[in-house]
Amino acid sequence: MWICPVCRAPLSTEGASWSCVQGHSFDVSREGYINLLLVQQKKSRHPGDTPASLQARREFLDAGHYAPLRQALIGQMPTQRPQNWLDIGCGEGYYTSAMRDHADRVIGLDIAKAGVQMAAQRYPGIKWVVGSAVALPLAADSLDGCSSLFAPVSQDIVRVMRRGAMLMVVTPDTDHLFSLRQALFEEVRPHQPQRIVQSLPAGLEAVTQHAIRFELKLQQADLKGLLAMTPYAWKAKAERRMTLEAMPEILTQAAFILHILHKQDKYPDIIPQPKTSGVSKF
Repeated sequence: MWICPVCRAPLSTEGASWSCVQGHSFDVSREGYINLLLVQQKKSRHPGDTPASLQARREFLDAGHYAPLRQALIGQMPTQRPQNWLDIGCGEGYYTSAMRDHADRVIGLDIAKAGVQMAAQRYPGIKWVVGSAVALPLAADSLDGCSSLFAPVSQDIVRVMRRGAMLMVVTPDTDHLFSLRQALFEEVRPHQPQRIVQSLPAGLEAVTQHAIRFELKLQQADLKGLLAMTPYAWKAKAERRMTLEAMPEILTQAAFILHILHKQDKYPDIIPQPKTSGVSKF
């Protein structure tokens, strides 16, 4: 089911090195993950979330603050056990790890090497991959289902999904963390979950939506962790953030929408043509 990110030929995955017939080779790390992200697919030297942001996320999620979201996500996975499931933007693995008991094979993919490394060290039994969500290193029609929590979904996801396969997308609802954002910003703009769904690739059909809401009562340390794992950390003015972080606790509400979509049965498959001349550095 794996294809070479350079030439798009099938990858042989036996042993500690994956390779294709064109001679492109990728070594499995000592932690067990595989790096299939090419230099030309990066927009910076270390793309994706920073190690500090990932560590803050791990500590916040380990405390159970977003456990209702993870439970809701697992509750919507197909009753007929999927064979191959991909979680796009897996980060440090909190949500992906909950999926391994509900599918035969679970893949966690992220552009941030630090996050995949953290996930591989903690959660065995999952194939962890550093890779691009825009050009997935997966064969066409190889997935029974996918999930994307707060991560972009590219047109390529439709190519790798089988007909009728499920896609679960989680977005913030309009008033997610509203009181917290009121404390940080002079003007609070509502999130626009419908706009995100409307921008999803062609070939996907919306099935259902599920609202997930729960209160968050955060002590000072958890509040700092939440800020550190979100864009609020650098979007807010320093003085407003410092004032908020000085509060002993804050009460706010988490609000998400879980969108369930399927690949349309009549959608034509798009099979990429192998590149005859590609940069083999990675």
